[in-house]
Amino acid sequence: MVMRKSVLVLCCAVVLGLAGCSRQQSDWEKARAANSAEAYEQFLKSYPNGEFTAQGQARLKELYEERDWQKARDADTPEAYQAFLKQYPEGKWTEEARIRVENFTLAQAPSGANAPSAAANPQGASPAAPAASAAPANPSPTTSAVRTPTAPPGATGAYGIQLGAFKSSDTADRRWARLQKQYPPVLAGLTHKVVQTKSSKGTVYRLQAFGVTEKHARNICSKLKAKSQACIVVKPPRH
Repeated sequence: MVMRKSVLVLCCAVVLGLAGCSRQQSDWEKARAANSAEAYEQFLKSYPNGEFTAQGQARLKELYEERDWQKARDADTPEAYQAFLKQYPEGKWTEEARIRVENFTLAQAPSGANAPSAAANPQGASPAAPAASAAPANPSPTTSAVRTPTAPPGATGAYGIQLGAFKSSDTADRRWARLQKQYPPVLAGLTHKVVQTKSSKGTVYRLQAFGVTEKHARNICSKLKAKSQACIVVKPPRH
C-alpha cells in the first residue's frame, strides 16, 4: 500500500511537471507570435527563471531599442539622437545615431565654417604641428623662425567642401553620385574623396570634395544650404 501511494505521488509529480513545461512552452510560443514588448514582459513576469527566460530578455532588449530608435527618428533632432546614444552606447543603431548627430552638426554650421579637425586632413595623415611662434625682433645668429607651410589662402583648387558623414565608404560614394545628378552646375569641377575618421565613439566616412578657391567653396555651400543640403568649407590641408 505504501509503495502504491509512493508510485502514485511520483506519477502525479511527473504529470504536473510535464503540464508545467507544456504551459511554459505554450506561453513562450504565444509571446513569440505577439512579438511585442508587452507580451515578453508578461512572459518574463510569469517565468523569471524558466527555460526561455534568457531568450525572452534578449528579445525584449531588442524591442526596447527599436522602440527608442523609432522615437529618436520621429523627433529627428540632435538631442534625441544624443539621448539614444547615451542609453544605447553599443546597440544595433548606435553607429547610425552617431552619423546623424554629426550630420546635424554639419548642417547647422555656417556656410563659411571649417570642417571638423579630422576632416581638415583629407589624406588621413597625422595633423601637422602648429606653426612656431614668430621669431624675435632681433634674433640671434643661431635662432630662426620655423613655420609650417600652408597653401596660399586663394590658391586655385586648394579649398574644398564637406557634404556629410556616413557609415561606409560605399554609402558616401553613392551620395556623391546622387548629389552630382541633383546639382551638376554647383558641383562642377570638384573631385570628391571619402575620408575615414576614427574616434573613441566609432568610425565615420566623411564625404569631401576639393578643387576650388575659398570664395568658390563658400559660394557652393551657400547654394547647397539654401536647398537644405548640409555643407561646410574645408580649408586646404597643411603640408
